Amino acid sequence: MALSNQPTTRPLIGITADNRENTATSGTYECAADYCRAVSVAGGLAVVLPHDIGRAAHYAQRCDGLILTGGVDPNTSDFGTPMHPKARPMDPARQAFELALIEACTRPLLGICLGMQLMALWAGGRLDQYLPDTLATHKMHADNRCHPVAATATAEGLPPLGSMSEVVSSHRQAIVDPGSLQVLATASDGVIEAVHNPTRRFWIGVQWHPERATESTVDRRLNQDLFAMLIQAATRP
Repeated sequence: MALSNQPTTRPLIGITADNRENTATSGTYECAADYCRAVSVAGGLAVVLPHDIGRAAHYAQRCDGLILTGGVDPNTSDFGTPMHPKARPMDPARQAFELALIEACTRPLLGICLGMQLMALWAGGRLDQYLPDTLATHKMHADNRCHPVAATATAEGLPPLGSMSEVVSSHRQAIVDPGSLQVLATASDGVIEAVHNPTRRFWIGVQWHPERATESTVDRRLNQDLFAMLIQAATRP
């Protein structure tokens, strides 16, 4: 991309961090380097965001685009649904911060795995909180396995998804109701794999991990294209 030769014009992309200890009172921020690397390759400048809910709106305004990263499980009790006993609730400070980011964000947004699930909950949707209880093919979506996805709709900014588009998955929960979001892609077993907000410019969530795509996966370009299209959207006025 031309942007890669113009570092002063690279858009600033805020990336959410995880809390290693998963507690609101203490912890250590961490973020997989793959997210930052994918943003840099696509032509952006990555900055990792702390869980500062009082400044969420400020971060959303200052960043040209946002990435909501993966992690453990949303606390659905905040949305009126009891937590599954085998769910692993995320740091409440992180959840509150990321929901505040979504609420304040008017810029391009890419939600990945947990990030997509938070987008759906914010939009009034619901989750299947433990796929091993409900889905015979749940292992297909675990432990960084690769599997195909196919498009059910089209959206500006989403790379083409053919019947054999290959993605990397590692999740135990999935969206069963996207709320006000539109479903863009599913897996062969019906699991929702991508959603977007049709009223916003590049508000896309994917259940897979595009940052983990390697040379050995079938569609490395498809996965990196998500980051490239986020950067392109972030550079447009």
